[in-house]
Amino acid sequence: MTKLLHTRRTLLAAAGAFVATGLPTQAAGLAPTPTMRGGANNYRPGAPIVERIGGGGFWMTGTVRRAGDGAPLEGQRIQVWAHTTEGHERDARSHGATLTNAAGEFRLEMPQIVPAFGQPHGHLAYEGDGFETVFLRPILPSASDTSLNVDFVLKPV
Repeated sequence: MTKLLHTRRTLLAAAGAFVATGLPTQAAGLAPTPTMRGGANNYRPGAPIVERIGGGGFWMTGTVRRAGDGAPLEGQRIQVWAHTTEGHERDARSHGATLTNAAGEFRLEMPQIVPAFGQPHGHLAYEGDGFETVFLRPILPSASDTSLNVDFVLKPV
């Protein structure tokens, strides 16, 4: 007989994975991505747009779409930061931003994410005009993962 054990960590990881997929939750259209608790920790407004954070080795990727119709959003600013092999998430050198392309996709290389407070996790934020700010804190399934895909569905203001 198999016994299921649900802890706060497993429930948060499952919720983070669901939010990170950007799956629709409303029958009438694509629902906006809700801000995750703890997502804004160590946020630095206006972090510079960079080609890469540090020496790289880990890829943060995803898409940005409009709530309702799911249209891809070009030129949207996504900030990324994390506790990595090269610095803590509160360090300025651990922060960087990128812009989405015409398909609403973003991709930013950064150093390998390592566990902080027992969890390997990243931080991402949509920051800009025209849509509500969204902060995400997805947890990686494994500390050895070398990429994380996170989708944003933005609600117009």
